Amino acid sequence: MQKTTTYLVILALCLPISFAADIVFGSVYIPLRDIVHTIFSSTTQQNYAAIVLEIRLPRVIVACITGIALPISGLLMQTFFRNPLAGPDVLGISTGASLGVAIFSLAGGVGSIAIITSTNILSSWGYILAAGIGSCIIMIIIAAITPKVRDTASLLIIGIMFSSITSAIVSILQYFSNPQQIHEFLLWTFGSFSGIQKQQIWYMLYILIPILSYTFFIQKSLNALLIGENYARSMGVNIPFLRISIVISASLLAGIVTAYTGPIGFVGMAVPHIARMIFKTANHKILLIGSALIGAHILMI
Repeated sequence: MQKTTTYLVILALCLPISFAADIVFGSVYIPLRDIVHTIFSSTTQQNYAAIVLEIRLPRVIVACITGIALPISGLLMQTFFRNPLAGPDVLGISTGASLGVAIFSLAGGVGSIAIITSTNILSSWGYILAAGIGSCIIMIIIAAITPKVRDTASLLIIGIMFSSITSAIVSILQYFSNPQQIHEFLLWTFGSFSGIQKQQIWYMLYILIPILSYTFFIQKSLNALLIGENYARSMGVNIPFLRISIVISASLLAGIVTAYTGPIGFVGMAVPHIARMIFKTANHKILLIGSALIGAHILMI
C-alpha cells in the first residue's frame, strides 16, 4: 500500500511538469518566465499571448482531459465485459462516435441539418449529442450480444465488424457531401488536440466532470461486479441500474472526447493495463486514479 501511494504521489507531482513542458516547448520556444507573465499579466507581447493563450494552453488542457476520460472509459468497459481487450477503439465505440459526428457534420450536405450547424453554440452541443448517441448505440448493441459470446476472440471480431459497418456508412455520407465538408471531416478523423476553442472546453467539462465524479462514487460496486454478478447482488448492488450507468458513462466519456479531438487510438484500452502492471491491483479505487494520471501524462507527452 505504501508503494502504491508513493507511485500515485510521484505521478501527481509530475503532472504539472508535463503540463508546463507542453506549453514551453513547440515550434517557437517561449521561456517559462514569459509564459507565466503572459498568463497572469494583462501587459505582454501580443505574439506570445496568441501562442500561449489561444494555441498551447487549450491544446494541453484538452490533452489532459482526453488522457483522463478515455482510460476511465476503457476501464469501465473492461469491468463491464470482464474482458481485457475491451476499449473504446477496439469495440467500435469510438467509431460509433465518429458515425454520430459524421451524420451531424456531413448530413448538411444532403440538406437535413444545415440550419443547426450554422449556429456555433448549437453546433458545439450538437457534436456532443451526436457523438454520445452514436457511441451509446454501439455500446448497447455490443452489451446485448456479449452474454451470448463468451470468448475474447469472438468479441474482438464483433467489435471489428461494427467498426467496418460504421466506417462504410461514413464513406457513403462522404460520397454525398460537398468537398468543403469532406475536407473538414477528414481533418477531424486524424485525431488532434489543436483547433479546439476555449468555449468548447467548457462544454466538455460540463458533462465530463459529473460523469467522472460518478465513476469514483461507484468504485465499490465496480469491485464487486468484477468478482461476479451474484457476489455483487449479495452485497446489495443494483445490477440493472449499475449496468445501465456503466454503459452510459463509458459511452459518453469516449463519445464526448472523440467529438472534439477525433479518434484517439490505443489509450482507452492500453492505459488501464499499464495501471494494473504498475500498481499490481484490481481495486478500482486505485485503478481509476492511476489510469487517469497515467493517461494524462501519456497524451500530454
